Amino acid sequence: MNTFGRLYRFSSFGESHGPAIGGIVDGCPAGVKLDMEFVQHQLDRRRPGQSDIVTSRKEPDKIEFLSGVFEGITTGAPIAFVIRNTDQRSHHYERTKDLFRPSHGDYTYFVKYGGMVDYRGSGRYSARETAVRVVAGAVAQLVLRRLGISIRAYVSQIGELKVQKPYTELDLDRIDDNPVRCPDTEMAKQMYDLVQEVKAAGDTVGGTVTCIISNVPPGLGEPIYDKFSARLAYAMMSINAARGFELGSGFSAAAMRGSQHNDLFYLSDDGQVRTHTNFSGGVQAGITNGMDIYFNVAFKPVSTIFKQQETLSRDLEPVKYIPKGRHDACVVPRAVPIVEAMAAVTTLDFLLLNNAYKNIAGQ
Repeated sequence: MNTFGRLYRFSSFGESHGPAIGGIVDGCPAGVKLDMEFVQHQLDRRRPGQSDIVTSRKEPDKIEFLSGVFEGITTGAPIAFVIRNTDQRSHHYERTKDLFRPSHGDYTYFVKYGGMVDYRGSGRYSARETAVRVVAGAVAQLVLRRLGISIRAYVSQIGELKVQKPYTELDLDRIDDNPVRCPDTEMAKQMYDLVQEVKAAGDTVGGTVTCIISNVPPGLGEPIYDKFSARLAYAMMSINAARGFELGSGFSAAAMRGSQHNDLFYLSDDGQVRTHTNFSGGVQAGITNGMDIYFNVAFKPVSTIFKQQETLSRDLEPVKYIPKGRHDACVVPRAVPIVEAMAAVTTLDFLLLNNAYKNIAGQ
């Protein structure tokens, strides 16, 4: 499947070292002013070469819209776009093209597609594809803005270093003040130093991105197999290197009593139903309840490390190798706009679906 979504959906194409990557967004409402500075800004937050703790591949990631936009406004037609690849160094992968690199997709893609694998920069299974998601998500965010819905994500953990404050006590306007995209200034400095230390050792480190979706109306989500939480988890776990998802209290709920975990309802001064706590993370029984939706996505360490490792060749012979090329020591800071993008696409898709039901019912 190379398509995500139902009413608001996008398809991606292209490989890491091909001439371009791109996508088609279908289902975007007409009449949305396309803020190109915002779309490009989101791409710039994801692109390689933006700081000394990420891969040095220099891709400008300049987007070219081919259809679906006229005089800066969406027309309701499919939005097609491309992003040219300009800084490929495919020769770095010649020496590993016949190897199954540890924890990469080399072996699994080789088995699935009968050996037809583009080995250059991991081809289709490269994180380069996520730039397409960022574009689709940025367009979705522009639609959500008109409805007062905002999405913010930040790095809350790198390695063993973890932000201890809840998101409600952080200044989320400071997320982009540092290369690791952590709004806790002191923790950000420690995280940066850790990534530099890991990089110098030829190793990699993982971490966690926390995301908050605010002002989502209650009632979004489809019983029973397409819950809002289930679709959100599906979206996040489709991101390269994602290894875990937790909504609200997440795994810590396993150690709590019901009397501690229950979110008690009350009527706010503005006449809205709210809960005193939000262990549910804004979703109950798979349907949004109007509170902030907050969740964590855990990312594994990047698989390419500059240390000698043992593996197998395509001929199933044991070999030792040390990779070459340009790679992230920690991919987590670049994952922030990707998480935001997938959250936006998921939310807008449910909003459109909910609105369709109301229109059919004559509400």
